[in-house]
Amino acid sequence: MERENAWKKYKKTDLNSLEKINKEYRLFLSENKTERECCSYAVKEAKKAGYIDIEEVIKKNKKLRPGDKVYAVNMDKCLALFNIGKKPLEEGMAILGAHIDSPRMDVKQNPLYEDTQLAYLDTHYYGGIKKYQWVTVPLAIHGVFVKKDGTVVNVCIGEDKDDPIFCVTDLLIHLSQENMDKKASKVIEGEALDILIGSQPLSVKGKDKDEDKEAVKNNILKLLKDKYDVEEEDFLSAELEVVPAGAARESGIDRSMIMAYGQDDKVCAFTSLKAMLAVDDVEHTTCCLLVDKEEIGSVGATGMRSQFFENTVAELIGCAGTYDDRLLKRCLKNSRMLSSDVSAAFDPTYASAYEKKNAAYFGRGMVFNKFTGARGKSGSNDANAEFMARIRGILDDEGVSYQTAELGKVDVGGGGTIAYIMALYGMEVIDCGVAVLNMHAPWEITSKADIYETEKGYEVFLRKIF
Repeated sequence: MERENAWKKYKKTDLNSLEKINKEYRLFLSENKTERECCSYAVKEAKKAGYIDIEEVIKKNKKLRPGDKVYAVNMDKCLALFNIGKKPLEEGMAILGAHIDSPRMDVKQNPLYEDTQLAYLDTHYYGGIKKYQWVTVPLAIHGVFVKKDGTVVNVCIGEDKDDPIFCVTDLLIHLSQENMDKKASKVIEGEALDILIGSQPLSVKGKDKDEDKEAVKNNILKLLKDKYDVEEEDFLSAELEVVPAGAARESGIDRSMIMAYGQDDKVCAFTSLKAMLAVDDVEHTTCCLLVDKEEIGSVGATGMRSQFFENTVAELIGCAGTYDDRLLKRCLKNSRMLSSDVSAAFDPTYASAYEKKNAAYFGRGMVFNKFTGARGKSGSNDANAEFMARIRGILDDEGVSYQTAELGKVDVGGGGTIAYIMALYGMEVIDCGVAVLNMHAPWEITSKADIYETEKGYEVFLRKIF
């Protein structure tokens, strides 16, 4: 049952639409590399489309009616958008849920130090990474300092063409004989992922050259004070993320692919948001959920395991009528969801890791993973066949290209999404997204055709899944 390559069906109008959405996607990737940035972007786009903050609705005691559009933000790192449908909320919602966090390195709370007149920032890697992939890569710093008075200072260094960039240094090949004998997991240790940020000592007139033992560190602190008005202690309340520097780029001589940082899972977040904003007059309420912390188990106040989503839906029900716990439970149980997350694209260079009949391929459209988990489906949400059949029907009717896959061979693959968490409510959930090469590497690759088909498929789901 080999699926046809989507490129073969495109006419000129299709190609124009494909290039338009992918150009917008590249810009999104280039400018929004952290959860805070993605959240801010989504709110701006939602406001343009007529969405209002649910807090404003609650404050004004406004009653929500069909056609109203609201959003809710949680700690500036996750959000939910709702387009109120004509059917009562207890009949369920059509939900697209993606995550906006990606593997990276986080700056520690006491990070700045000097060693042999070189200044470094100490980091703690976030999510599943091959640590050796992050050395000698041009890096940027994104995030915030929050001062004691509550002032938030935004930081972005390394993205502008005139900005400096950073890196984790590597041992030269000439001295690496012993190092090269180590396992790949040990070639670079987690504590060695410190970024080099300076080498010029602070010059103080009248001071003996041996008097200041941390002149390079002090110069860094002076530069931070001059530009951002922050002190060393402000690192204690900072969230600074170290990510690959540089803009998303077209890949391949035929320009058929996109290479960029953070496509897991921003490719699904972007297409979910686009679909949500494109679908207007709806029968059942539609929802786009963009969450944090998926890469570390969906924990914390901004992860899917928090009560943010459930609490927001409770507020939604209250604003639409009279709140009742039973209405909330019915709404969640009767909802239908795509857990919008990426899948592993087949890579012929590493063919032994895949089972070819059940792998995802570039250019064949959006990917459905009926189950994820590891080995014996451990930790997986295994979607119902009836739900998959319904999805097949609506996608085939609309001419959307799609494929099904597993994440590698049975005893090789493993991974999870937010699907199993949402399934706890009893709703129908299936994993669905875009196939990615180099997943979790500093630079990942996707197919333009798959991005285009996925956005179309998400629109169809929101409009027709009930």
